[in-house]
Amino acid sequence: MKKFFLLSMALLSIGFISCDDDHDDENESELITTLVYTMAPSTGVPVIMTFKDIDGDGGKAPAITTSGSLKSTETYNGSLVLLNESVNPAGDITQEIIAEDEAHQFFFEVSGALAGKVAITYEDKDSENNPIGLKTKVKPSGIGTGKLKITLRHEPNKKAAGVATGSIANAGGETDLEVSFDVEVK
Repeated sequence: MKKFFLLSMALLSIGFISCDDDHDDENESELITTLVYTMAPSTGVPVIMTFKDIDGDGGKAPAITTSGSLKSTETYNGSLVLLNESVNPAGDITQEIIAEDEAHQFFFEVSGALAGKVAITYEDKDSENNPIGLKTKVKPSGIGTGKLKITLRHEPNKKAAGVATGSIANAGGETDLEVSFDVEVK
């Protein structure tokens, strides 16, 4: 009887461990193979920045392109689209970010000669009135070239100092995606 009891407890423990493993698989981050950042002026041609890495980390290098230059006299409406194009049909990661808006925030960092000369402000909020970054306003105030780094953080501390205005320094959380684009303002 004692052996039966011990065997039953061992099997029950294995069952609990198996359930925990299944639960962890459900919470794995989605693969983001494609990011498209479109900056549309009130008139004229949008500037589109595209990152594609269909095979994910490793393998082939990602393709990173920018379709043109920003004008220092314009204000742009920015919008982000994220996809998983490693599957058919492609998975819309943007919709997952909207559904889990409190757990995500994008950060935009401009460096090089354009540091401090391109303001990017949030135009969307999560259900707790904190920024997300899928919609932005982009306002260049000087000319030059530089880099625009876009970072998606999962579970950032949106209440930490500076995070609501776009500072990643105190955000914490886990980086889901980080990509740098060449940018030029004329």
